[in-house]
Amino acid sequence: MAIFERTPQGHWTPSTLAAGPFAGLQGGAVAGLLAAEVEAAAAKRQWGTAISVSAWFLRPVPMAELRTEMHAIREGGRISVVDNTVWLDGDPEACATVRVTLIRNRAIEVPGYVAPEPVTTDPTHFAQVARRVAPHGKPWFMDAMEVRAERDTVWFRLREDLVAGVGALSRVLGPADWAHGLFRPVTNVVADPNPNLTVHLHRQPRGEWIGVRATTHWHPDHGVGSGKGLLFDIEGEIGAVSMAVVLTPFPKPLAT
Repeated sequence: MAIFERTPQGHWTPSTLAAGPFAGLQGGAVAGLLAAEVEAAAAKRQWGTAISVSAWFLRPVPMAELRTEMHAIREGGRISVVDNTVWLDGDPEACATVRVTLIRNRAIEVPGYVAPEPVTTDPTHFAQVARRVAPHGKPWFMDAMEVRAERDTVWFRLREDLVAGVGALSRVLGPADWAHGLFRPVTNVVADPNPNLTVHLHRQPRGEWIGVRATTHWHPDHGVGSGKGLLFDIEGEIGAVSMAVVLTPFPKPLAT
């Protein structure tokens, strides 16, 4: 069963594994859903391969039936740009939106260029990271992943498909969305949600594993920060991720 299932009306129903640590769904899961719809449409409309996505998380996406709407900004000979937005069904205010850039692959000869040799990595040789429990204590998006870590890189493998037939870029977004939280300056003292997420791929990932080699910077005087990192598959570097970070106090537990 996928993390998001299509309804007969063409909407989406999230499973509990789409949840974030606090209110609403995990941003990487939502961005992945929206990008997956664009990748599926690209195969039918010959837009090419998705190479970049920018996501904006406008407000928490609820654990409820969701409606999406796609709009092609540009359908070019080589480059296409497509937006996709999600709403709570019946609510006029959007929850999140993505803009995906797609390119029709076209080989070109570059004199003097030597492609780097692939360096194969087997993440199963690294230590498995203990399960992180969400503050609400219920299943969440991290539970959908196997996580292993080496010295400077954390590796993720989705145990469940995000959606049926998920595309290559879409399945990178979940792991990439953790970049700001892998190597925090200080842990378990403040919340650090990212209001946006940008991923660029210079090649499609091979295999199930996605590695994130991340760095995080905080500026507490202004309550802001940033996260960024390089992205890998088992054969080497595939792209990069970046996001802004908002530093906030941890949400207070609900009164019982």
